[in-house]
Amino acid sequence: MTTTEGIFRLALGADFERLHPQMQRRFGVGVGAGYGCIGHGVMTEMRRGPWWTVPFLRLGSLRNIMFPEQGRNVPFRIDNHAYIDGFGRETVTFVRTMEVRRGRRRRFDATMIYSERRARIVDYLGTHQHLAVDLELGVTEHGGLRLASGEQRFYEGPLAFRFPRLFTGSAHLTEHFDDEREVYVIDLEVRNRLLGRLFGYRGEFACEFPERLEAPASVKPYREEPRE
Repeated sequence: MTTTEGIFRLALGADFERLHPQMQRRFGVGVGAGYGCIGHGVMTEMRRGPWWTVPFLRLGSLRNIMFPEQGRNVPFRIDNHAYIDGFGRETVTFVRTMEVRRGRRRRFDATMIYSERRARIVDYLGTHQHLAVDLELGVTEHGGLRLASGEQRFYEGPLAFRFPRLFTGSAHLTEHFDDEREVYVIDLEVRNRLLGRLFGYRGEFACEFPERLEAPASVKPYREEPRE
């Protein structure tokens, strides 16, 4: 589905107007908007859970879903580009690239669509869109965005199943615009009911909004998943 409204406006409805104007600009990226969003900043804190979560995080890093590193003041970039995928769906990239140390980069890849059937945004995680996550969105009192992950589904070839909540990571994210410093501030925490914290980060970044060009292949998934 292609829309001139953008996927976040569709998902939030009238609440989209309650977002701070700079948040509306950032989350207004869409095929019909005519621009993209590229942010540069620092992760003031990258955190992870106890040592026993590291193998799980390393496994996720193979498909740009999670990462095992932790640290402070880590440079990063976020790329938001809108395009029409191979199934005719308006898609927006949320690709975060972190310079965790000299000679080592980590990526956290997400591509989002608005699902009419589910009446919400579906977030495909990773390089192959194996994991589809329903997103619950809200607007904070001061015009920030609040996001929580819902049902999660795994797709690979003929294999398709819903993850039991006990075995998933639940994500909670907030983002707002700081008027005084003119930066976006983001905070993400991913937790599991049994293991506790898996990973998370807090960061701040400034954005530029280039006129829309074709989304570069480097931020698109290797494989597109038609199932929502």
